[in-house]
Amino acid sequence: MTTLELQEQLISKIQTTTDEDVLKGVLSLLEFETETDEIYILNEEQQQAIAKARHQVDNGQFYTNEEVDKLTEEWLKE
Repeated sequence: MTTLELQEQLISKIQTTTDEDVLKGVLSLLEFETETDEIYILNEEQQQAIAKARHQVDNGQFYTNEEVDKLTEEWLKE
């Protein structure tokens, strides 16, 4: 399916949809995807925090989502 065909199919679905929540969700997604990229200026403290986090990831010092879920479940049982 070409981009044009996808656009036409999407437009058709949007025109026939009356569910306001669905329409708001689609609009929100499209707005998020089409926003211009902003350039963030980080201060020294923020840059150091990012560098530290990258170093930790490089050294395997992080938890996976599954590990966090398991730790959370154990904590909630206490």
